[in-house]
Amino acid sequence: MSARTVLERFPAGGPRGSWPAEEYAQARRLEGQPAEVVMDLATDAFLVIVRGADAAE
Repeated sequence: MSARTVLERFPAGGPRGSWPAEEYAQARRLEGQPAEVVMDLATDAFLVIVRGADAAE
């Protein structure tokens, strides 16, 4: 399993038409971080993460 850092968590039950995890990840990408959104089924939350070598920064 590759290393990863969780930058932020967002509940899966957000308001209709709202994508806060995607918006947060996009803002991090604009800052130069390779952020992506994944679903954590165990906690029913969206996680914004950075994978691999960038995770240690």
